Amino acid sequence: MKSGKFKTILGHSIAFIVSAIALTLIQAHFGFSGLAWVSMVPFIWACGVKKNSKELYLAAYVVSVVYWLGNIYWLGFVTVLGWLILCFYLGLLWPVLVFAFRFARSKRIPYFLAAPILIVAAEHLQGLFLDGFFWRYLAHSQYKNIVLIQIADIFGAGGVSFLIAMVNGFIADVIISKKNRILNFGNIVGGGIVLSLTAGAIIYGQWRINQTAEHVEEGPLVASIQSNVPQSVKESYQASDEILSELLKYSYESSSSSPALVVWPETMVQGVLDERLLGLLSPSTSHRIFDSEIKEYSSQGSYVLVGATGGKPEVSDDGSIKLVEKYNAAYLYTPDGRQAAKYYKKIHLVPFGEVIPFGKSAPWLHRFLMLFTPYDYDYTLNYGEEYTVFEMVGGKEKDRVYKFGVMICYEDAVPKIAKNFTVGRGGQKGVDWLLNISNDGWFVRFKEDKVLASTELAEHTAVCVFRAVENRVAVVRSVNAGISCLIDSVGRIRDGFFAGSLPEKAMSRQGVGGWFADKVPIDNRRTFFSRYGQWLDFSCTGGLILFIIAGVVSSKSQRKVK
Repeated sequence: MKSGKFKTILGHSIAFIVSAIALTLIQAHFGFSGLAWVSMVPFIWACGVKKNSKELYLAAYVVSVVYWLGNIYWLGFVTVLGWLILCFYLGLLWPVLVFAFRFARSKRIPYFLAAPILIVAAEHLQGLFLDGFFWRYLAHSQYKNIVLIQIADIFGAGGVSFLIAMVNGFIADVIISKKNRILNFGNIVGGGIVLSLTAGAIIYGQWRINQTAEHVEEGPLVASIQSNVPQSVKESYQASDEILSELLKYSYESSSSSPALVVWPETMVQGVLDERLLGLLSPSTSHRIFDSEIKEYSSQGSYVLVGATGGKPEVSDDGSIKLVEKYNAAYLYTPDGRQAAKYYKKIHLVPFGEVIPFGKSAPWLHRFLMLFTPYDYDYTLNYGEEYTVFEMVGGKEKDRVYKFGVMICYEDAVPKIAKNFTVGRGGQKGVDWLLNISNDGWFVRFKEDKVLASTELAEHTAVCVFRAVENRVAVVRSVNAGISCLIDSVGRIRDGFFAGSLPEKAMSRQGVGGWFADKVPIDNRRTFFSRYGQWLDFSCTGGLILFIIAGVVSSKSQRKVK
């Protein structure tokens, strides 16, 4: 490689690295959200090198892979194979963006127009591989910017990313024009458009916030229980009784505030609570004992939503019982000491964490992937299919029926899950609020009695904020190891509570156990996003595909001319 070319590639590689560092710092945990508005400028500038170069694409890929490996390192706590596969896939998106930005540059398409389309499309493509990973959007960095994120009820989180990317593109346009000493009239027009859209988003956001009071009513008191059990302890199944005892202890403490509903985290009841199975088991089995203890507590006057295992039992000829279907599930226990007629079976499963892919489509690949899992058996769960909406009676109006849905684990990171719960029949709202139960004990490490929380806990909470805004529903989170909190329908993570033992500041509830109870706000507004979902994301993805096709055709045409 010639010295001049090497210096050019090195300079542009450094630009990629600067963007990667900025993108790291903007997200929750670090919280330098203001950097988001310039974080992609170095990347966009680096795409403008005049001569095409394989090394440029390679540099983009390497930096991108390292970025993802470093920023979702905690996924490796669950599945090293899944972490590596996902990171090497996500790394491909930067070279794709380089190609698309270079095409835009060659056709003199302003970056302020190209950047929002291409970046939102790339974020969307994150979530289309192995069932989705909608994480670390530009938008997610703005979870505290309550006014700005209100546009998510029209455009989704992608709309916020769109605006941020447009600002990045405009700044890149200005820098490049200044470098070339060109007084670009297009920059003046672009600046006007960017300023108008940003102002419009702020005005809209303030309007939506100001009207909230007339659309929100006070709902029932809901208690959220937060256990603090590291996954290594939970996985051993040697502490199942102690875990249940702790959950009940916190629940009985919360009873002093008379909650209408008590919520437990995902899978913290280490048993199968499907009544078809319970009817086949001896009363002395742990499954029956756990079920009876939960019923005893709920019969004292509260609904209880618990995370456990679901399944379909089958009795063999020799009398043995096995589960022919197995689910990650949520069960509702009623104040009369019974289980609700249906339980929710998790619809979106985590690849490699809950399901090994290709079991039916490519069995040989499935068997190969099994060699890299931490277990010597196939732990694949079955996919749920029904958006089960639970009903309860309580609150100030004793006879009023409330409806709510449950998002388990990373289902709150998948926009369509919350959307599909929220859309009811006849255009009415399907639920009054949503729950997110999760086991984030996977992502906490304990060292010499110290709790070391990973960045996942804060990032997970930030992502959940957008489900609340998109659908105008409050979300109550009950999360093992944290962060359990209440997020209202405008996306505010509520500090403090009506009663409780957890830290007052919501984002400090990491690596601790306890509970809080608060009255859930019910918002009657229906949103454009709830009806039409990620329409902007899909539109931008279509735009990226057109950019790629046009770029490939253009490259081939230029080769023929040469």
